[in-house]
Amino acid sequence: MAEKPAKTEKAVKTDKPAPKKKEAAKTEDENFNFIVRVAGCDIDGQKRVVIGLQGIKGVGKRVAEIVVKKAKIDPSIRIGSLSDEKVKELEKDVTTYVEYVPHWVVNRQMDYESGADMHLIGNDLDMYQKDDVNRMKMIRCYRGIRHENHHKVRGQRTRSNGRKGLTMGVQRKSS
Repeated sequence: MAEKPAKTEKAVKTDKPAPKKKEAAKTEDENFNFIVRVAGCDIDGQKRVVIGLQGIKGVGKRVAEIVVKKAKIDPSIRIGSLSDEKVKELEKDVTTYVEYVPHWVVNRQMDYESGADMHLIGNDLDMYQKDDVNRMKMIRCYRGIRHENHHKVRGQRTRSNGRKGLTMGVQRKSS
């Protein structure tokens, strides 16, 4: 039988510095706002300007980048470090977005009632969407009927998909 060589010394572990945790945004400035209110929406002040603006309903990445470029704000800074004047200017640019962009960039072109191009944000977006669906239901168009019956509206297949949540299950007989 062959003998195994005896272990003489264990390898000595070297003390490695502990990995540094990612720190939150450095907020040494005393004027830093942790919550910024823009267009009726609370935004986390530690987020960068473009990411923070995307927290507003109706403002996506493209809209946020256009607004930041119009306001001449560095997109890499935190939104909480902006002055109150810059925040007001940013809010004005978000609400008047439709005035300085082409008509194909807005989210409501040729409004049903006014015929104007609008860009809706926040609760207005929800309200107009509900009104549109209710109008389709009232005039009994194909899409309105599909909405009423809770079917797929945009031409998706219904034979095998969308079956979840339709049945109540088996109920026990009451004795």
